[in-house]
Amino acid sequence: MDIRIIATTCVGYKADKNEFDMFSGNNAGVCYMPSTYDDLINEDKSKTLKRVKMTKSNGHHSVYDHETISMYLSDIPKIVAMIINNEHQYTTSEKSARYTKMAMSSGEQAIYNKWLEIFKTRINKKYNSDYPQFLTPSRIEKLAQENARYVLSVFTPTSLVYTTTYRQFNYLIAFMQNFVDKKNKSEFEAKVAECLTEFIGKLKETKYYDPELAINDKNRHLSLFAGDTQCEEYFGDVYCTTYKASFAELAQAQRHRTINYQMRPIANEYYIPPIIADNEDLSRLWIDDIKSLNNFPQATLLEVIEMGTLDNFVLKLYERKCTFAQLEVNQVTNATLKKYENALRVKVHPRAEQLRNYIKGSRCTFPGYKCPSPCMFAPGVNETRVI
Repeated sequence: MDIRIIATTCVGYKADKNEFDMFSGNNAGVCYMPSTYDDLINEDKSKTLKRVKMTKSNGHHSVYDHETISMYLSDIPKIVAMIINNEHQYTTSEKSARYTKMAMSSGEQAIYNKWLEIFKTRINKKYNSDYPQFLTPSRIEKLAQENARYVLSVFTPTSLVYTTTYRQFNYLIAFMQNFVDKKNKSEFEAKVAECLTEFIGKLKETKYYDPELAINDKNRHLSLFAGDTQCEEYFGDVYCTTYKASFAELAQAQRHRTINYQMRPIANEYYIPPIIADNEDLSRLWIDDIKSLNNFPQATLLEVIEMGTLDNFVLKLYERKCTFAQLEVNQVTNATLKKYENALRVKVHPRAEQLRNYIKGSRCTFPGYKCPSPCMFAPGVNETRVI
């Protein structure tokens, strides 16, 4: 894996750690500023440095969120991307396994290629004669890739641009070290810890690592991992629900940064793409091929805990109830919507009627919503598609 700093925000392009500290030291003086910000900028540097030392030692670290660091992360295991994408202070642009082909082992490559052709054949057979304008050869290829990528390991390398703050950059190191130091790890956790150990080392090699900020005095854990947490299902103005979904689905869902996600892997249970689920022989072959790889495939089912507010869930509906959304995340979102609407209706919640408006189909059926690029794909609009 490799980390390359491609941009920072502060005093100048690719500002160094000292400039970050001085900028934060100036900002820390705003609370008790007697006159203007210009006076802080022009104050004696020793006074600024004293404030830097004080804020780092007393835990007043929010001032170190004013600076950001943009990194290009290459050959990063997918699970590591999922881990950092679940910590909410970030922006990411990641290579897509739905639309591109990823680097893979020879064993994965053979199985991936086999299923890529099977999916293309199944999609063509089921839909192409009725919807040739929507299901062009290019789109069929992409949909086949979306399904075939489930065989790839969640440790498959990916690439992304990741931006976070100076404080969060260092806090991530502490949170990940907390996971690495955990005792009695499962096989999966041990493999994750190996990846995180290397990643931590790479982050520490940059000029933005600061031991005074890379602390975890509140004993915080990586938010992706549920541990022994048990949650009560509840639907109201806020909600909490638990369901089964694959690594691939969770990687899509967790990008809703206003919603909280946690997960636990489920042993020996795997997602079967709906386009083959009605064929017993193909379903059996799919499971056999996945098990033969023994690499924690992205089809592995997880126990996912999702928590958020009703308003943010509605925003999620506008993203995930669409023909162009990944099918699994579309279906999982719909299942949660139905439980949510039913729960609000039973308790005569004043917003039950609002949720009922979103059950009829994809977002193009929502009241007042105008689709900028209608798909004209009926199974997508009425949500009966299996691709």
